[in-house]
Amino acid sequence: MLSFSRSIAFSVLFKIWFGFSVVTFRGTAGDSLRHDEEEQCGDYEVYTTGMQTMADAMEMMILSVISPQLHCEWMLPSWKVAMLTSVVFIGMMFSSTLWGNISDKYGRKVGLTMCMMWVLYYGFLSAFSPAYGWVMVLRGLVGFGIGGAPQSVTLYSEFLPRKSRATCIMLIQIFWALGAVFEVLLAIWIMPTMGWRWLLGLSTAPLVVFVIFCFWLPESPRFDVLSGNRENAMKTLRLIAADNGKTMPLGKLIANKQEERGRIRDLLTPQYRRTTLLLWFIWFANAFSYYGLVLLTTELFQVETSLFDSAKTEPKCNLECKYLTLDDYKDLLWTTLAEFPGLFVTLFLIDRIGRKKSMAMCFLMFSVCILPLNACVGRVALTVFIFIARAFITGGFQVAYVYTPEVYPTATRALGIGTCSGMARVGALLTPFVSQVLLKKSVYLTLSVYCIFCLLATGASMLLPIETTGLGLQESSRITAGQEEMKTGQMSNGSEASPTHTSYGSSYNS
Repeated sequence: MLSFSRSIAFSVLFKIWFGFSVVTFRGTAGDSLRHDEEEQCGDYEVYTTGMQTMADAMEMMILSVISPQLHCEWMLPSWKVAMLTSVVFIGMMFSSTLWGNISDKYGRKVGLTMCMMWVLYYGFLSAFSPAYGWVMVLRGLVGFGIGGAPQSVTLYSEFLPRKSRATCIMLIQIFWALGAVFEVLLAIWIMPTMGWRWLLGLSTAPLVVFVIFCFWLPESPRFDVLSGNRENAMKTLRLIAADNGKTMPLGKLIANKQEERGRIRDLLTPQYRRTTLLLWFIWFANAFSYYGLVLLTTELFQVETSLFDSAKTEPKCNLECKYLTLDDYKDLLWTTLAEFPGLFVTLFLIDRIGRKKSMAMCFLMFSVCILPLNACVGRVALTVFIFIARAFITGGFQVAYVYTPEVYPTATRALGIGTCSGMARVGALLTPFVSQVLLKKSVYLTLSVYCIFCLLATGASMLLPIETTGLGLQESSRITAGQEEMKTGQMSNGSEASPTHTSYGSSYNS
């Protein structure tokens, strides 16, 4: 599967503007090279950031596996079971902006390496938790580190050109799906015989690999140029050229004037305010629905014959303490595999209908698939509907990961992703109280909450003022005189001005 992702993901372009000349690094993947300037870009960044993404997915997927186990083993009430999940997202919520700030000020590589070493340390320690309180504290600290995981998208996106950026960012999420599937397979092997402690410990294995290899991970040349480290940027570009067996073109690397980096107020300027607020809600609704569905899956599969107790006028979920069976794990595996078709369907649409419409479609289809669960469906139908719903909500998450780094300039890109990730964690920390606590009171109300939030997110996606399809990554948020005039006209019509897309030393975008 790694060779599969490698063969596809590296049909990429890497364009850099050198004053008077443009050099393009292109992975062939069976395509003929158009010019001698087009070369293959190395794949080290993908394997390294992909391993980090896989580890992140495993740490998140494990929540739906150990919660039922600890519920029975320690006889926990439902609100304590919900807190096991929420505490992870509380840690992520408080740290996401911090890691984004660190990445904007000190480098994408620095922020990503620090947060993953943090997750490795506390993730491994949590396997030795002697009591519920220790699990709460240590998993909360794990969540604090995971809050920096989205910075891998920041780093990776800054090595990609406009033409294939969406494709490559979407394909790197194959590692997320692989991590989720691998965690379920690991649980099938470990949980019946060795228990949850071994599962927590072994789930840190991809992080060990990442931490070892991240020291050779290059810093983003875009960040180096913006921070004044042009020599480091040139060194990275020379390594890429040498890896491709090519020579660097003549010319001088020209950068825009340095800007202040890592300031939250820059996300709320008139230029970005509407975009930022809408994205915060979209990420909130996405995480709220995605993790809600993940938790609902194991909760609902604990019912042996049907989803609801048909003897009740108001449907309630029959959730007594019950260990997950092999059939439960198999159904969980099937629904987790929905990550793959969701990713590829979205990949097919994202450049054809645009980012905004793709997000809106994913949220809408999720709501459509959740509605039938209000009926007394059997186990097979339940699995099918959850499979389709998870495919679409996964796709919505991936489009958000593509759109967000595209819409913000380099100076605030990491912070923009960090704050959006923080809002996502707010949704994720609230969702256990709906999917695990409210579910016992009313299935109708529980499912209605998810439908309403996703329908609102559908509208929010369409209201985003900027469609980034076909646009290059922004290097600066500054607006020229002509663009200021255009901004004034847009604001007079009650809409937000679109950010300026400028590049190193030129209006050409890469």
